[in-house]
Amino acid sequence: MVSLPTPTINGGPLQEFGRRAATEWRQLGDAFEQAASFLDPLARWTAECIVNGARLLVCGNGGSAAAAQHFATELVGRYQAERHPLPAVALTADGALLTCISNDYSADVIFSRQVPALGRPGDLLVGLSTSGRSRNVLAAIVAAKAHGLHTLALLGKGGGDLAGQAEREWIVPSTVTARIQEAHLLFIHIVCDYIDALLEKSSP
Repeated sequence: MVSLPTPTINGGPLQEFGRRAATEWRQLGDAFEQAASFLDPLARWTAECIVNGARLLVCGNGGSAAAAQHFATELVGRYQAERHPLPAVALTADGALLTCISNDYSADVIFSRQVPALGRPGDLLVGLSTSGRSRNVLAAIVAAKAHGLHTLALLGKGGGDLAGQAEREWIVPSTVTARIQEAHLLFIHIVCDYIDALLEKSSP
């Protein structure tokens, strides 16, 4: 059997990406455990807003747009328990609307333009940004607060410009975009666990 040379990138040895990701997740796992007393109440607050009648509006860019749509599908469809559908809109999902607003106004307002059209006081806007520098997510949070919606920011990399802008926030303690996105999805699933548990507890 012929032995293949060790693959390289830019003249250096190829990293073992699986092992690196596992190391990063162990570090995040330790951070999660230390933050459990904060994350559990935050997830429960998010779930209680939704169970108590808040419509979810959720937005983000790129991979965060996919996570936003994932969140909405878990509510309108279902997560694990069989239950009635819950109102949720991913502000990222309508391509015609996004290109209309971007073309007629600016990409910076593709989400904030939708907030007063779809949201009502007491609803919940969740904005996702791995960098914390997404101007359209920041504009959506500002618009949501102005119209009486609750706001939650899921961030990373120190929080960027979005840090401190929402009613509540979680800044994932990582600078790696992939790990931040995965952590946001984990938080979304914890919220869904709480939703299922709360609805099961309240059912006759």
